[in-house]
Order: sequence, then C-alpha cells, then structure tokens
Amino acid sequence: MSKKRKSAKPLNGIRVLVGRARHQAGALSGELRKLGAQVIEIPFIQLRRPRSFKPLDSALKNLDAYDWLILTSANGVEAMWDRSKKLRLTKNSLRHLRIAAIGPATKKAIEQRGLKVDVVPKEYVAESVVRSLRAKVKGKSVLLVRAKVARDVIPRELRKAGANVDVVEAYETVAPQSSRTRLQAALKNPRRRPHVVTFTSSSTVKNFVELVGRTKRKELDSILMASIGPVTSSTLRELGLPVGVQAREFTIPGLVEAIVKSCAAR
Repeated sequence: MSKKRKSAKPLNGIRVLVGRARHQAGALSGELRKLGAQVIEIPFIQLRRPRSFKPLDSALKNLDAYDWLILTSANGVEAMWDRSKKLRLTKNSLRHLRIAAIGPATKKAIEQRGLKVDVVPKEYVAESVVRSLRAKVKGKSVLLVRAKVARDVIPRELRKAGANVDVVEAYETVAPQSSRTRLQAALKNPRRRPHVVTFTSSSTVKNFVELVGRTKRKELDSILMASIGPVTSSTLRELGLPVGVQAREFTIPGLVEAIVKSCAAR
C-alpha cells in the first residue's frame, strides 16, 4: 500500500472487499468510495425467511403480554415490521412496550417506523445490552426478536436477572453460493485481490470462511481483516484468521475510520 495519498482521499489505491448483504452494502461502500477506495462488493451473507413464521406470528399477536421488546439488528426490525403488516398490526400495538436497540443503526430503523427507543447500550454488543437492562427487567416479560443463529448471551443473562424471556426468529442468514466463484477468483488474482476485507458480524466471518473453501492460506496472508467489533474479532480468531484492525466504535463509520487509520500507518 502506498503511503503517498492525498489527505482528502486516504484510501486511494486501496481495494476493499465489502461482504455485507447486497441490500445493506451501500452505506459502507459509499463511505469507502468517498475516501478513494476501490470497492469490491461480494456478499458473504444472504437473508432468508425462517422455516416457519408461527413463533414470530404468535408473539406479535400477543404483544400485550410483553413489557420489553429487544431488537438486535436493522434486519430484525425490517423482518418483524413486514410480518406485522401481514398480520395487519399497527405501531399502536407496540406503543406500550419499552424498546431496546443494540446500536444506532437498529435504533434508526425502529424510529423510522414511528416508535420510541428507550435503551441503546454504550457498546453495541449483547453484553452491553444485558448491562443496560439487568436492573430493569426483574419480573418483566421480554420479547427478543433476532436471527436464527445468534449468541444466547441476552436471553441467558436476562433470565438470571429475573426476566421471562421469549426468543423468536425473524430471519436467518446463509452464505450465498453465487458468491463462491467470484470470491475465490478475486483472491487468486493479484490484480483484483483486496488489500482489506470488512467483516460486520460473526455471520459474515463464518460465511467468508465457508465461501473461501480450500483457497490457499497464502492468498489471505497479505490481506487486512477489518472487524466491526469484539464479537466479530473473536469469531475471526476462532476460525484462524488474524484481526488486522478493529473499530473502536462498533458501527460502520467506526469501521471506516479504523481502516483509514490502519492504511495510513502502513
């Protein structure tokens, strides 16, 4: 990576692979392009409806039974809202609930639907959600809407704090097989191989490893693995990939800032 870059375009000459789901890649890609990066978009993640909507539908039809609603992603907000519309429920059905969002993107998605968010933790991870809610949920009924495969930190710890917690799946994430050939080809071609790969969740890490398959390890050695936060970093390490840089604030702007700082130091 060349150190001679204009300050306004600190990522000039840097190829960055964005692996977010196709409909979500725009925000990250746009910020990187503004800074001069050559962005390669190959989704590592594809959203799919759960095998059955019965648990989610049942919870939505019985919202009066809950005191708290916890949403851990903008995808969860969108999936829950779409299902609510199919059940002909309105935002008034949720107005009695206190709502917790795991981070600013989730909060924004909730507020765009005309609802108030009561709690956003200081750090945008499950453990911080628990710290924010532990003293507020004793004896309360909590509905957690999330992806099919997710960490059990929130339900486990809130139950220990005396809450009654129901967990329902609003969507699941899979590795898009159409990305396999494109990803492997990009990694093998020295002229297209990314200098940086971005990871915005543990699912993106797991799916990247699945899609890469038997790609030779040396083809990954020179690539900076950029993580949005500690949980994603932990998954990278568990799967044998080095964490080149981790965002200080666990958001898309925080990830972009971390990439800029790391590239400038090289």
